[in-house]
Amino acid sequence: MKLPRLALALTLLPAGQLLADTFERDQALKLPDVLISANRQVEARNDSSAANTVFTREDIDRLQPSSVTDLLRRVPGVQVGQTGGRGSLPGVYIRGTKSAQSLVLVDGQRIGNSTSGDSNLQHINIEQVERVEVLRGSRSVIYGSDAIGGVIQIFTRRGGEQSLQPRMHVGVGSSSNQTWERSLGLSGGDTLTRFNLGASLDETAGINRTHQSYPSDGDHDEYRNKSVSLSLSHALTDDIEVGANLLDNQGKSAFDNPFGRFDMTTFESVQQQPYSEFSVSSVSSYVDARINDRWKTRIEFGHSENREKTLDKLSDERSVFNTYRDSVNWQNDLTLDERNSLILGGDWYEDRINSSTAFDEDSRWNRAAFIQHRYQADSFSTELGLRRDQNQQFGSQNSWSGTFTLPLDPDNDVLLTYSEGFRAPTFNDLYYPDFSNPDLKPETSKSYELQWRSQLTETSRLEASLYRTDLEDAIIFGSNNRPSNVASARINGFEAALKQELFGWQSNLGVAIIDPRDRDSGHTLARRARRTLSLDLDRQFDRLGLGASWQAVSSSYDDENNQQPLGGYALLGVRSSWALNREIKLELKVDNLLDKGYSRALYSHDGSQYGYREEGRAWMFGVTWTPEL
Repeated sequence: MKLPRLALALTLLPAGQLLADTFERDQALKLPDVLISANRQVEARNDSSAANTVFTREDIDRLQPSSVTDLLRRVPGVQVGQTGGRGSLPGVYIRGTKSAQSLVLVDGQRIGNSTSGDSNLQHINIEQVERVEVLRGSRSVIYGSDAIGGVIQIFTRRGGEQSLQPRMHVGVGSSSNQTWERSLGLSGGDTLTRFNLGASLDETAGINRTHQSYPSDGDHDEYRNKSVSLSLSHALTDDIEVGANLLDNQGKSAFDNPFGRFDMTTFESVQQQPYSEFSVSSVSSYVDARINDRWKTRIEFGHSENREKTLDKLSDERSVFNTYRDSVNWQNDLTLDERNSLILGGDWYEDRINSSTAFDEDSRWNRAAFIQHRYQADSFSTELGLRRDQNQQFGSQNSWSGTFTLPLDPDNDVLLTYSEGFRAPTFNDLYYPDFSNPDLKPETSKSYELQWRSQLTETSRLEASLYRTDLEDAIIFGSNNRPSNVASARINGFEAALKQELFGWQSNLGVAIIDPRDRDSGHTLARRARRTLSLDLDRQFDRLGLGASWQAVSSSYDDENNQQPLGGYALLGVRSSWALNREIKLELKVDNLLDKGYSRALYSHDGSQYGYREEGRAWMFGVTWTPEL
């Protein structure tokens, strides 16, 4: 079902909220049927060529997720593998690709660690999030490196056109974990200025993440996260907006090390009680301007940091891995005529490292130019894009993409897409002393996708994709403990999302089937389950809200040789909310209601393999207060 850009979004807004064009993006962040991340511009979800999933703040409040990764498990084609409870490092696999092959953004800024490639999503506090958009499939033409599997963009909370609106949330969790959640916020605005300021503190005693290990690992692994967010936007005129966004998460995370620390004097492994002090932050500013009726331009300046200091309670051992990134993006959206539009822009960013390990190189830059053309005919539409990246280390890389959209009727669209992607090697891959290879080439991909989007009934919508991704020059570590471009992979997959309302119940069903294989060995890629299912059911009875979630994951392998199986599992959760009045709401949820024991990853100790523990049955009770001023 085709919709003119933003037509649906604007019809949903009360007349008093139809602000100047400069507030278009702020409006879109609160609406479910628009998308920003696909082309860095506001468009109707169904107008985008990207397979996508959107969570608004309303969705987050209804689903009551404990973290961003908890939210991502509901996306068809996305799998999350953690190593034990809150604060543990997650592997996020979009369409069978690994974590480093998907791009994570916060308010448009890359937050990925340029040494390991991890994005530390586990540290993004869900209370500071306004919206999450997930794009499945390569978007390298728009974003460049890392967007092979897809893009995850997190938007921090925003203010609205209203008087001051304070909010406070307090939550307490299972006594065994001693979990506390606290947050404060204040938002507001008028027709010219909007702002939001928020702060939160999450603490938990955690769980013992390992089974068999050293005695020092027998304690619970605590986690503490302090988070602050700020957004500010101001309309200088009807056609010019300026603004800034800030998100800072920092804290402490304890973890187990069942491998021990190797003592070079005794040549034996010794016990540890390690923990990390982390900081994940991003800040950005922008100017958004409408030059005329056919030309919009936006320039963004950003800075992000991913800092981690690892220490040990039983020794003076410490290590530091801090990465910093400065960036500039300039994009121009041009309406050439009623059928033709153009996106034209450029990117620049520079990565730097400050580490206790002496890398051979500690900085590099990347610059790029991109162009994308869209043609809208009466009976079909096309999208064709090209990007060229120039990197200080590996040289140049071109990326192409193209989409053909055929509306079968007003309620059914078919899309055919070809897209290329690449991932630049990390600093660890290129420069880590004695374990790197400065001659590495980028990993590359070619993807083919068939999408079907159907408005089955007025209250039922189906979106399905059939795709294939071929990966070349994949980076793996060989027997010499150095990386090389020798691996290749083929990923075939099917995914579907069905959203419908029946007898007052709102349901969201996501199903994914993938076949991710190493093309040389024929083995299934590690930690990728072949089948996943997610189902959410919710209903509002006046002031009472009830909901349930069921997630099922099939078996997989923890290693590339397929010798270490991981069992499948299914988890059931329930939730409820009760609005005492217009200002106070009570919330209660129980995760893993059936107390299922399961593992998403394995570890070795004394030559044997064990699964990392995940949380059993856990409850959380919360109170949210939004006083009216």
